[in-house]
Amino acid sequence: MKDFSYCLPTRFVFGHGAERQAGAELAAMGAKRVLIHYGGGSAARSGLIGRIEADLRAHGMEVFTLGGAQPNPRDDKVYEGIEMVRREGIDFLLAVGGGSAIDSTKAIAHGSRYEGDFWDFFCGKAKPERTMPFGVVLTMSAAGSESSNSCVIMQERTKIKRGLSTELNRPKISFMNPELAMTVPTYQIASGATDILAHVMERYFTCEGEVDLTDRLCEAVMQAVIRAARIAVRDPHDYDAQAQLMWAGTIAHNETVGVGRVGDFGAHQLEHELSALYGVAHGAGLAVVFPAWLRFQMRRPEHVMRIAQFANRVYGLPVNFEHPEETALRGIETHESFLREIGMPVTMRELGARAEDIPALAAKAKRNPDNATIGRAWPITVAEAEEVYRIADR
Repeated sequence: MKDFSYCLPTRFVFGHGAERQAGAELAAMGAKRVLIHYGGGSAARSGLIGRIEADLRAHGMEVFTLGGAQPNPRDDKVYEGIEMVRREGIDFLLAVGGGSAIDSTKAIAHGSRYEGDFWDFFCGKAKPERTMPFGVVLTMSAAGSESSNSCVIMQERTKIKRGLSTELNRPKISFMNPELAMTVPTYQIASGATDILAHVMERYFTCEGEVDLTDRLCEAVMQAVIRAARIAVRDPHDYDAQAQLMWAGTIAHNETVGVGRVGDFGAHQLEHELSALYGVAHGAGLAVVFPAWLRFQMRRPEHVMRIAQFANRVYGLPVNFEHPEETALRGIETHESFLREIGMPVTMRELGARAEDIPALAAKAKRNPDNATIGRAWPITVAEAEEVYRIADR
């Protein structure tokens, strides 16, 4: 296990009607002028935005709204938010929605306290040194952005999608009511569950030895997500399944299951290019990339036993110790079967991706600055990234 320093400053208000506590909590934090940033019109049409606005005003706050955060959040909305914060003297941001609205809010918060272009943080030109306070009302279980140290934004002009990791990304408070996730379309529930699983898997497939404790935590979360996803896709109004998914999404990406180990995130980098180019749901792209990435990694003998361990401990498959590669392959196939069961695509063609785009996808993927590889624990080259895409293009 590696040495680590870990602090999780986000406060969680979880359960029935959690969002109804937003006014009292933000008032206690000293918020006076609040910008609510949300995504599509469903949050407004459902009355959620109106209820939150009324609650904040009842606690003495002036309230402003900015809708339009899109899946794979764009830089243009971030610029709009920064300008609005400065013009209106906003002192607190409240994201209402899923990962897209939250990530856009994070970028607005950092950019509002920076004299240059906020994109400097995402292209590596600068690091954020300060931000403004922000919170979250979560409506979808997926990205884990409600307490993670990460944020992803797409530059619309170039279609480049880049992430930023900084402790400044962690919200002050997150209101998490599983009832709000019940109105999400089943495809998005499945996509969100796939994203949650991928966040755990990125940490699980590690080069670090002697991490049995966090191995077991990862395996337990993955098993719980698989069970809850099956239920929630069939019955979105099952509160317990939605609650399991919502909390799993949170701990999957805030390092609760990742401390002391080296995660990879190469599959995420490859997926970012798919969602940037084709506008597909992030989870759907991960459903295509991750099994292909695992099949590629099976070519490296040192990785086979860990994939076989995943097959055994998560999906309950017996280990063939004489030929562990057979167990590993069955595990990948079983994972694909689960993804199909909940309605996810598992091939590039199902996703609508084109084989002729593969070289450009691989070339644009975010790479490590020291050696130009993709991923940290099990890194691959750009040429190998093309192979992963081609494995998925079957």
